[in-house]
Formats: sequence, C-alpha cells, structure tokens
Amino acid sequence: MRIMKGKSSNPTYHVIQDVRRNGKRSTEIIENLGSASEICEKYHVSDADAWAADYIKRKREEAASKDHKVLVSYNTSAVIDKDKRLSFNAGYLFLQQIYYQLGLPSICRKIKKENSFEYDLDNILSRLIYGRILFPSSKLSCFEQSEKLIEEPQFDLHQIYRALTTLSKNADMIQAELYKRSKKLVKRNTGVLFYDCTNYFFEMEHEGGLKQYGPSKEHRPNPIVQMGLFMDKSGIPLAFCINSGNQNEQLSLKPLEQQIMRDFELSRFIVCTDAGLSSDANRKFNNYGERSFITTQSIKKLKADLKDWCLDPKGWELEGNKKKYDISELDNTPENRKKIFYKQKLIEGYDEERDITFDQTIIVTYSLKYKEYQQTVRNRQIERAKKLIEKPSSADKRSQNDAKRFIKKTPFTNDGEIANRAMYELDEAAIADEARYDGFYAVCTNLDDDPADIAKINHDRWEIEESFRIMKSEFEARPVYLQRDDRIEAHFLTCFIALMIFRILEKKLGDKYTCEEIIKTLREMDMRKVGKQGYIPSYTRTQLTDSLHENAGFRTDYELITPKSMAGIIRRTKGL
Repeated sequence: MRIMKGKSSNPTYHVIQDVRRNGKRSTEIIENLGSASEICEKYHVSDADAWAADYIKRKREEAASKDHKVLVSYNTSAVIDKDKRLSFNAGYLFLQQIYYQLGLPSICRKIKKENSFEYDLDNILSRLIYGRILFPSSKLSCFEQSEKLIEEPQFDLHQIYRALTTLSKNADMIQAELYKRSKKLVKRNTGVLFYDCTNYFFEMEHEGGLKQYGPSKEHRPNPIVQMGLFMDKSGIPLAFCINSGNQNEQLSLKPLEQQIMRDFELSRFIVCTDAGLSSDANRKFNNYGERSFITTQSIKKLKADLKDWCLDPKGWELEGNKKKYDISELDNTPENRKKIFYKQKLIEGYDEERDITFDQTIIVTYSLKYKEYQQTVRNRQIERAKKLIEKPSSADKRSQNDAKRFIKKTPFTNDGEIANRAMYELDEAAIADEARYDGFYAVCTNLDDDPADIAKINHDRWEIEESFRIMKSEFEARPVYLQRDDRIEAHFLTCFIALMIFRILEKKLGDKYTCEEIIKTLREMDMRKVGKQGYIPSYTRTQLTDSLHENAGFRTDYELITPKSMAGIIRRTKGL
C-alpha cells in the first residue's frame, strides 16, 4: 500500500496497492484522496505531500492492527480488580477533534503566556466542554466524570475554580478567536445575525451580583441571570453576553453588537430579533451604516389605524402576482392553505439623535394554515380553562400565554351584590378578541427587499431558540450552582463553546441527525478495556456511528483496538 501522485501543478493523490491477477503483478487504486488543493482545504493543512505521507502511514498501521487476531482469556473464579475502571467513553474523541481544529489549545497557551498559573488550562477547559455535552452536571461531578474518558484528567478539583476566573477574564478574546478560527472549519454566513435573550435560574434564594430576581421565562421563584446570544445564519453561535437578572433585555443588544463590530471586524449585517427585543432605540441603532434590522411586530400593540390596516381583509397580495385579494372570501381548500398572502406599508419616522429620517416597512402575512394552528392551540387552552373553573383556587394565577387568561372572575352574592365569593366563567370577550388575530403575522424592517425574502429570514429565527433549548435541556446549563460573578460568566462561556462545537459537528454530519440522536450516541459510545490487549467497543454500531467515523477519518468500531492504535486515534484528533 502506497501513495501515487499526479504530475500536474495541482496533483491528484491516490492510495494504490499491488495485486496479482492471473499470475501477473499489477497495481490498483483503492482510494482517491483528491487534489492537493482539495486536501489542503478539507483537512486544513498547507503541505499535501506531508499529509499524504502521514495518511498512508496510518493506513498501514490500521491494516496491521485489523489483521491481528488476539486471544483473550478470562478466569471464571477471578474477581476484577478493585477500584479499577474498565469502561471508558470514546464519544468525546469526535468533540476533541473539533476542539483542536478550533485552536483552543493554542488559545489556552496564549492566555498562559500572559498570566502566571501552574494548572493546565487546556486540560481543564476541554474537560468542562466535553462534560457539558456528555455528562452535564456540577463542576465537582464534571471532575469525577472526566475519569470516564480514555485520557485521564491532569488537574485537581480546586484548579477548576481557579481556571474559571482566568476564563472569565479572557472571555471576549476567546469569542473573537473562535470566530476567526471557525471560518476555516465551516462556512460562516454573517450577513444575517439572529439575536435573542433568555434567563437561567440558580439553586439558591439570595440575590447578589449577577444573581437577581427578575421576570423568569420559566416562572421560577429563584434569582436569575440573563444571557444574550448572537447566532449567524449558518446556525452557529457567534457571541454572547451575561447580564444581571433584573436588567431590561432590550438594553443587552447594543453593547454586544458593538463588541462584535469591534472584535470580529463585522460591519455589514442584518440583525433579526423577536418583538421583545425590538425597542425603538435598537431599531434606530441598526438603521445606521451598513446595518439593517428585521424584527417581529405585535399587531395588538400597534396604533389603532395601523392595527385596522393589518386586519383589513382587503388589499392582500401573493408573491409573483399583482392581483389584490380579499382574505375573507378565501375557501379553506388545500391549495389556499399552502399560500401566504401579504401586504406592506411604509411607516415614516425621524431619528432625533442623528437628525435623519427613520423609515420602516411593516410587512403583514396571512395564512389559513397558521390560522388553523392558532385556533387549535386556543381550543386546547379553552378546554383547560374549563377544567380550571372547576377548581377556583387555581384559577387566579395567570400568565400571558396560559389558559387562565380566558377565565373571567366576577364577585357576587345571592342577591347579585359584590361579596367575598366569586364566580368563575369563560371570558368570551377575551376569546373573541384574540381570535381576530388568527392567521396574521407581522414584521418590521428598514430593508427594501422582497417581502417573501424578509419573511424567510425571520422564519429562520427558530434556530437560535433551538440553541437555547439545547443548552437548557441537553447541556443542563441550569440550575446554576456557582456564586461568584466571574465563575458564573465562565460557566456560560464553557456552555457557549460546547454549543459551538456541537453545532459544527451537526454541520459536518450534514444536518441529517437530531440533536438528541447525536448526543445520545456520543454518550453511549463506551469502550471496555481488556487488560493490555486494548479496547473493545461495547456500543451499538449504527448509521450515525458510521457517519461520525467517516467524517472524523478514524474508527473506534473495530472488534479490538490495540493500545497503539488507540494512541494513534487520539493523536489524530489532536491533528498530530
């Protein structure tokens, strides 16, 4: 087995081997490696010859290891060694490969040069990230769980907390470096930036520093901290910020956006947000230079004349059609349910601070399918409201989107006078008022683009909501157990990096698998160590594990992996 190289200026590389057919010796190509430029781009190297030489060396080692049969003997009367771990997780190796491709070890070395500490920052950071994805829990548990990895941790528990302080001090630099290095791994589409905020609760009741009582999105009676997150159109995290739990989330956008423009050298982009972040100040901020905005708009909160225009059934259009439609005359046919009607209106304004005009376009869409969906959701909530009426003690507490908003409370006596007793019934007026908005959806923008294109950009905002869901559910980023502000910030930095690595892995797998499928598979990719012979996979081989191996360029699913072969796999994940 050897390399055959073409003679052009951009030569093609092949793996060939000698064969004998009909008593004659010849060669055959067993693998096409691509051209020199393709190899350099795909594997992020500058020397295709050196890469090819290393590749064929590894192929020979693998071939020798695969063909080697090992006899392992067991004793039915011998007990296993006490306190000796026999099972190890290999799923982290696929995360480790991306960790190294992002250059995080060199970032850690850069930080160490500028600071004085003895612990291995790289080893700690990598374990915090792998642990957040594979076995999320407290920092103590993460330290303990790190022993499950094939490579043992090279640090003590107390060093984790020291490292968190260091990571917090360098959080902005780390984010900027990750963006620059990630562009070599995956395509970053920064033409559109999605921004959203959420909050995370603490496993404690007292306030202090970043931990403050505020409006919890999970309706928990605990102090919270606020996280703002920018994500690019490719679905990969760009930058984040942490603010106190009692801060107005609208105020978080501008400082983080300024940080991106300064540290990431980005100036031309569209900021897409939901209605909760679309303050007038934020819109005017992104009406400057080469920046633009698209934000959802609550029709209910518009001035009466604009609200009436939005809900007017006449004057609607379809993309590519100049005809005007009356949506009140639409039949609920399968064909019409697929259509999205729209209309737009220019809202003239003025930016007093800059003394310039500030014009926005409101784009309203109407869909019979969306109307049906909203009706279905509300009907379910009405049924829940009916059940709550039967239990008056639980009918008073309500939030914006729960069923209790459809319950009307009326104090009464037997004579019809006001008293301490109360009657609960469905609020038919509230139900009817909400039904007026069924099927309608609005956005505001300062762009002159086609309404269909603007609507599509806004639709992609679901990916940033999915990122928060992953951090909260799969990564278990809350509850937060830390108390010091610097360690809290570092905690979310590790969550941010874990999310970036995971999203890149998703892209490398072609977005063919769900988040739950990938994480479950990585967590279950255990290897059993068999004495000095090596490692035996104890997980189920699937199409997903095959995809992971094909993408990574190594395999952990041989019947037996010798210690030498495993060492080679580990080196490969580190680009060595």
